[in-house]
Amino acid sequence: MSMPQAAAETRPAAVGAEDDGPGPIGRWIAADRVRAVAIALIVVSVASRAGLAARGWFSQDEFVIAAQVLDTRLDPDYLLGTFNNHLMPAGLAVAWLMVRAAGFAEWPWILLLAAGQAAVGIALYRLLRDLLRPGWGLLVPLSLFLFSPLTLEVSSLWLVGLLVLPPQLALVLAVAAQVRYVRTGRKRHLVLVALWVVFGLLFDTKALLIVPLLFLLTAFLFTKGRAWRSLVNTVVRFWPAWLMLTALSGAYLAYYLTRPARGLDEPTSVGQVFTFLGDLIGDTVVPGLLGGPWRWTYAGDGPPLSDPYDIAKWLSWAVLAALIVVTVRRRPSAGRAWLLLACYLGLVAALFAVTRLGGPLGPLVGVVPRYVADVVLVAAICVGVALLGMKDSDEDDVSAWPLPTVLREPGAFAVGLVSMVVLLATIGVGTLWSTARFGDNWSTKHGRDYLATTQAELAAAPPGTVFFDTTVPDRVVAGYFWPDNLQSHFFRPAPRKPTFVTMSEKPSTFDENGRIRPVVVEGRKVAPGPVEGCGHLAEGGRTVRIPMDGYLVEWPYVVHFGYVGSGDSTAVFKLGDATREITLKSGLNDVFFMLEGAGSAVELTVNTPGVRLCTNLITIGKAVPKPQ
Repeated sequence: MSMPQAAAETRPAAVGAEDDGPGPIGRWIAADRVRAVAIALIVVSVASRAGLAARGWFSQDEFVIAAQVLDTRLDPDYLLGTFNNHLMPAGLAVAWLMVRAAGFAEWPWILLLAAGQAAVGIALYRLLRDLLRPGWGLLVPLSLFLFSPLTLEVSSLWLVGLLVLPPQLALVLAVAAQVRYVRTGRKRHLVLVALWVVFGLLFDTKALLIVPLLFLLTAFLFTKGRAWRSLVNTVVRFWPAWLMLTALSGAYLAYYLTRPARGLDEPTSVGQVFTFLGDLIGDTVVPGLLGGPWRWTYAGDGPPLSDPYDIAKWLSWAVLAALIVVTVRRRPSAGRAWLLLACYLGLVAALFAVTRLGGPLGPLVGVVPRYVADVVLVAAICVGVALLGMKDSDEDDVSAWPLPTVLREPGAFAVGLVSMVVLLATIGVGTLWSTARFGDNWSTKHGRDYLATTQAELAAAPPGTVFFDTTVPDRVVAGYFWPDNLQSHFFRPAPRKPTFVTMSEKPSTFDENGRIRPVVVEGRKVAPGPVEGCGHLAEGGRTVRIPMDGYLVEWPYVVHFGYVGSGDSTAVFKLGDATREITLKSGLNDVFFMLEGAGSAVELTVNTPGVRLCTNLITIGKAVPKPQ
């Protein structure tokens, strides 16, 4: 056989052999199976949380900021203002663009949150791979963060996501840059540290905690010796980093303190602080790191609050204590990792203890998961160090203390392995349960149902239907957000908006469920008039004083004025120093109007001579839906 013939005969076999081999995806997976599984875990986490977010909707703060966005321009006054004491110019810019582009549409926000979660997950995996010893164990701290129930609120509520996800990304990338700077001493990594801290500060003031975290991480994980020696070595060896970060933090704080903001909600007693610490650590952080809290407390349209079962809570403490003991016995540096986590948790606790406890929601601060979302991220890093050890450490992976004889028996390893599998499976099942119960709470959204009903009612309302501007139900936007709980604010981003007036003969309002109802006024009424068959008589050109059945403090009121007039005219209605000109018609009529004043009597002056008016119906108070 000639050589060309042989080549022709063997070529198909070679092509077939290539076809039987792995494709690009298969080769990518085979090159690094741990990486492939890590990416799969990130995809599963992001997709499942996007589905969970889609079950909910906007909540109280989102309605407030959405209304404010449509009232302002994208200028420095808006961007550099504070929202609930948060200085978040980049977050406000994103909110401004998204609300103006999408209004109450939900899917753009879900995509934005999903992108943020994916970015943080990928950045964390890269950090863990760079920081820790390689192997399948990297997936344990990664999964701890990706699936932690304590971060469900961050991936479900867009305003919380804007406040938390960018600083989380900044934290991971700043730590990664700091690790490279410590290892190499190259200044370009130090520049990246500063840039990532600035990035985090553009979204929330809490990103300042990245600075002490970097110092503590360097001292605990990259120095040796006793505490004082480690601190001194950290300061001396890496002083350019601390000089730069101190100057950056000082400049930011100096500017932040010039911003107008409400006063800090400082604690009112020592007992309140201890209760808060017990809630934060005992009911939220420790159970949450081990798959909890397993049970949530319903909190209206907002995310639910942590409420673990007592037995499960104490078991989680026991498991954590055992994990600390085992890892510290395995390698002494694990103790430093746990101390790093404790110190950062202390920083977070101190921050909220001095800023949040004295407000109306102070008793709930310790069981709000979003306040410790960054702690979960730091916990993933510290747990990874405790379990796996540092990549560049010369510490042997052996027990620091002699193992008891019973643990050196041949079956001890098998028992330990089975116990570890059972523990991880239990934590996994607990995580799934906690996530499912969160979803049950999150799917109940009064604001979504209220808006849907009002939009359907407005579409079916007859032409000329007008409304008085009253508040939405508290379960939609709480009263302490006033004036942003007014209907005129709430409906700004909505496709259909009510027509609001301050005077009407037949005004309407929405009931608790969003249905359109006629307005009635509840409040103070006039005393019966002295003129038989008329009540209080007002004649043209003469002012009549009409007493009420009680005193009205200064407030924006709605007035229901029912009367019988002898002709058309105008009149001046006065309550204290407040006056309102109204139009009168001949015959039996009603008019509703808004008036802000105070006093125990009203004065009425008919402007047209010869026109007489009788009334026994004046009610001053708040507008409410007429009962069905």
